[in-house]
Amino acid sequence: MSPTVVGGLIGLAFGAGLWMAVRALVRSRRPALSDRVAPYLFDLPEAPRMPTQPRSTSTPAAVGWAIFGPSVRRLAQGVEKVLGGTASVRRRLDRLGTSLTAEQFRVEQVQWGLVGFAGVAGLGLLWSLRSPVAPIPLLFLCGVAFLLGVLGRDWELSRALGKREERMLTEFPTIADLMALSVAAGEGPVAALERVVTSSRGELSAELGRVLGDVRTGTPIGLAMDRLAARSGVPIVARFAEGLAVALDRGTPLVDVLHAQAADVREAQRRTLIETGARKEVLMMVPVVFLILPITIVFAFYPGWVGLNLTTP
Repeated sequence: MSPTVVGGLIGLAFGAGLWMAVRALVRSRRPALSDRVAPYLFDLPEAPRMPTQPRSTSTPAAVGWAIFGPSVRRLAQGVEKVLGGTASVRRRLDRLGTSLTAEQFRVEQVQWGLVGFAGVAGLGLLWSLRSPVAPIPLLFLCGVAFLLGVLGRDWELSRALGKREERMLTEFPTIADLMALSVAAGEGPVAALERVVTSSRGELSAELGRVLGDVRTGTPIGLAMDRLAARSGVPIVARFAEGLAVALDRGTPLVDVLHAQAADVREAQRRTLIETGARKEVLMMVPVVFLILPITIVFAFYPGWVGLNLTTP
C-alpha cells in the first residue's frame, strides 16, 4: 500500500472520529427527555428522580461510550434489520436466565464485529509497512471479519444456552429426589420448593427460584410451573413442571410423580451414555487400526526380514 493511500485512510479515520466527537458533544448539551418531563411527574420535591442512564465521564470507557455509543446503537439496529430473529434472541436470552435484553445483545454483537474489523484492519496496516497491500481486498476481509464477529456472538449465546441446559439436565434427578423427600416429610409444595432452592445451587435451582419468586408475588404455583415449562428448553424439565402443575390441580401424590420422573431421567441419561459409547467405538478403532496394528506388524516381521538379509549370500 502506497504512503498516499495510508495517509488518506488515516486522515479519513481521524476526520470521522472528530465528526462523531463533535456530534456527541452537541447532543450531550441538550437536556434529556426524562429530565424535562420528571418535574411534571412528581408532586413532592423530595421524591426520587426518574432513573436515567449514568453520565459519568470519569472513566475512559464512559467517555468512549458517550462518543461512540449512538453510532454503535445505530449499527445494532442495522444488524437487527439484516439478521432478524429478534423473537428467537429474546427466547434464548430468557431461557439463559440473563438480564440482557435483545437490544443489548445486538450491541454486543456489533462490539464483537468491531473487534474483528479492527483486528483485521490492524494486521493489514502492519503488513502494508512491509509490502504493498491492495485496499479493496483488505476492506473485504475487514467486512468478513465484522460479519464473523457478529455471528460469533450469536454462536456463543447458543453454546452457553446448550451448556446451561446440560447442567440443568444433570441436576434434575437430585433436585427431584430432594423435593420428593421434602413433600414426603409433610411439607407443602411451596415449602418444599423453598427448601430445595435454599439448600441447592445450580441452574435448575435458579429456575426454581424464579418460580418461587412468582409464587411469592401472588401467582398460583400451577401457573408458575406452566410458565417454567413454557420457557424451559429442556423437555424433561418442561415435563416435570407440567406434571407438577397437573398433580397440584388434580391432587395426584407428588412423591410418586417426582420419584418416577427422577427415575426416568436417570434411565434416559444411562441410555444416552450407552449411545455415546457406541458412537465413540468407531472412533476408538482409528488409533488401533492406523497406529497400534502397523507397529505390531512391524515388530512381527522386522526380525525375520533382518534375518533373511543376514543369511542371504
